[in-house]
Amino acid sequence: MSKPIALDDANFELSVLKSTKPVLVDFWAPWCGPCRMVAPIIDELANEYEGKVVFGKVDVDQNQKMASKYGIMSIPALIIFKGGQPVSTMVGSRSKTELKRNLDSVL
Repeated sequence: MSKPIALDDANFELSVLKSTKPVLVDFWAPWCGPCRMVAPIIDELANEYEGKVVFGKVDVDQNQKMASKYGIMSIPALIIFKGGQPVSTMVGSRSKTELKRNLDSVL
């Protein structure tokens, strides 16, 4: 069973920017209601796409510099990285179907 990894300044470059697989990064905060609604969907997708896509979570309260670097103004914000570059950005709560469509488009 695959789970999203906690990302921070120390592991972001290796886990996301240097990953050989696409990476979906969930920028979230514990106090964010819509973030808590998206979290179980992200967990389900991490299992369904195990071995194909890496899933990570960035707590924007703990990693404000990283959130600023990627222009995160609203959360949840989901960015799919491929080859170290952001290729898809989704802001706000999204359905599992929409997330799968975005993931499939980068695979």
